[in-house]
Amino acid sequence: MESIIAAKATDISKLERTSAHSHIRGLGLDDKLESRPNSQGMVGQLKARKAAGVIVKVIKQGKISGRAIMMAGAPGTGKTAIAMAMSQELGDVPFTSIAASEVFSLEVSKTESLTQAFRRSIGVRIKEESEVIEGEVVEIQIDRSVTGVGPKTGKLTLKTTDMETIYDLGQKMITSLTKEKVMAGDVIQIDKTTGRITRLGRSFTRARDFDATGPDVKFVQCPDGELQTRKEIVHLVSLHEIDVINSRQQGFLALFSGETGEIKSEVREQINQKISEWCEEGKAEIVPGVLFIDEIHMLDMECFSFLNRALEDTMAPVVIMASNRGMSRIRGTNYQSPHGVPIDFLDRLLIISTQAYSEDDIRQILKIRCDEEEVDMTEDALAVLTKVATETSLRYAIHLISTGHLVAQKRQAAKVDVVDIKRVYSLFLDEARSVQYLKDYQDEFMYNEIAPSRGEQMAVDSI
Repeated sequence: MESIIAAKATDISKLERTSAHSHIRGLGLDDKLESRPNSQGMVGQLKARKAAGVIVKVIKQGKISGRAIMMAGAPGTGKTAIAMAMSQELGDVPFTSIAASEVFSLEVSKTESLTQAFRRSIGVRIKEESEVIEGEVVEIQIDRSVTGVGPKTGKLTLKTTDMETIYDLGQKMITSLTKEKVMAGDVIQIDKTTGRITRLGRSFTRARDFDATGPDVKFVQCPDGELQTRKEIVHLVSLHEIDVINSRQQGFLALFSGETGEIKSEVREQINQKISEWCEEGKAEIVPGVLFIDEIHMLDMECFSFLNRALEDTMAPVVIMASNRGMSRIRGTNYQSPHGVPIDFLDRLLIISTQAYSEDDIRQILKIRCDEEEVDMTEDALAVLTKVATETSLRYAIHLISTGHLVAQKRQAAKVDVVDIKRVYSLFLDEARSVQYLKDYQDEFMYNEIAPSRGEQMAVDSI
């Protein structure tokens, strides 16, 4: 009974809220980088996904840095979804995602904000060797004073498949063992430098000690060879984290405050020099990551000028951008340019185009979202929802899944049916119906006068 309760508690603790892209597990490519029609939560966009797969492969090999890729397409064509899929494929490679409007902060300058985003996307693998004691616990003996006053002492017996040793324990080690709830049969690792104890799991030889075990119990083999060994530990940190630690009096605690502020260029230059020395000595390795900037057309000329220069730096990540604009005005100017990006900056970009989804692709996406949100829907309701998506937008149709589920629950139905979709469709307006409603009842709203255009305003001012 206790194991069942423990299992339920574990399941509850693992629950995650579903987001717009929580169903994406990867790009859905095979070994030859060919796009599967429906795989890992990705549907359609075969050419765009294949192009993204090529970029991911080159990034993993560490062969490129300072490159810029742009995903251009209409709203709702999966640009951000492809970027999220790329982050899933990259694994431990640093991936930073920001919106272009985040750059315009009152606390730090635009260039400082972009610099911090760049430095977050560059990882450093720092290697260090440490002596560890690793073995299976045979016995823990703790001696307490008869009066109950004074430090505790004890002995710890550890073994491997080749040897067995008894260690004397002090007060600090006894406290650590008690805190980690170490018992006979556990395989543990002790860092000699810091005294940190890590439980690696239960030994397979003790698997039959209990009739039942919890779902979080991990069984491992008893270590072989010497008890005391040297292990290489690799820490992956970003350049920005190193910047913050070295520029604030609080040290690493400044990472948790969130208020990094402006960081002096001298500090960054010293850090770059030190990292370069470590790389030459083999103590560290630079890991070029990825910076994803959504809504890139929101940046102004100063930002694009900075990006032009920053991409030429030796420590620059791969920058992926997304824009849903066509010919539009560059922010802060009167000049028009494709995607709202200056022509000279566009020349630096590899552009990946996304196309509108077909009706079959939309149906598959809606089905995946129903599974992700744990909503049972009838085939007829799915067909109606697909039609709604083609006539309005995919995002609007996805929003109707959860609301339709609530309406179905209210009438105590096991599945979402056509009547539920029709009900929520009448309750919540899409963009086209909302605009039409405003046009029909414009006079009843406040400040409904149409503002004059810039040209008309200038003509009035000249009079």
